[in-house]
Amino acid sequence: MAADVGTLTDAAVIQRSVRDPESFAVIFDRHASSIHRYLARRIGAGMADDLVAETFLAAFRRRERFDTACPDARAWLYGIATNTVSQHRREEERAYRLRQAYVPATSEASHADRVATVVTAQSVRRTLFGALAELSTGDRDVLLLIAWEELTYDEAAAALGIPVGTVRSRLHRARKLLRDALGGDPTITIEEALSNG
Repeated sequence: MAADVGTLTDAAVIQRSVRDPESFAVIFDRHASSIHRYLARRIGAGMADDLVAETFLAAFRRRERFDTACPDARAWLYGIATNTVSQHRREEERAYRLRQAYVPATSEASHADRVATVVTAQSVRRTLFGALAELSTGDRDVLLLIAWEELTYDEAAAALGIPVGTVRSRLHRARKLLRDALGGDPTITIEEALSNG
């Protein structure tokens, strides 16, 4: 019985888990690492473990309401994870401010070019995380789902329960605000800057 569950779509597994709760473990096995990565990037590794557990517990409790017309549960899980983060918003904003202030140590033997590169990167990082903290919650959620998790506009819309047009306008606004915060340099792509953060 367990062997055939692994070959089912997420929707079929979730539907089956209504009568066989243990089969929901397949959903956890398939998606926990992606959800953990997303949460760790949003709020730090220390809190990510707890919020992964909260996310999957909430998903398990809501499994009867999952739209089985969607074969993949990824967007649904990212939506729950994003809502879980929203419940911990103060900690997230504080983490962004701490990241903004964090300056990693450099080697004493660093060459002058290396030091200049590190200082520039630290400055961009500080500015980037400061600007992220200033974004509205909705704009930040859309930007991070697309930049970090590489969700499509449709998937981000499904995850957040908003229209695709709203995703597009929030993403455009967030990118513009971050680009302006970084000095308007057209050579810096926001997604690349975030992936290095």
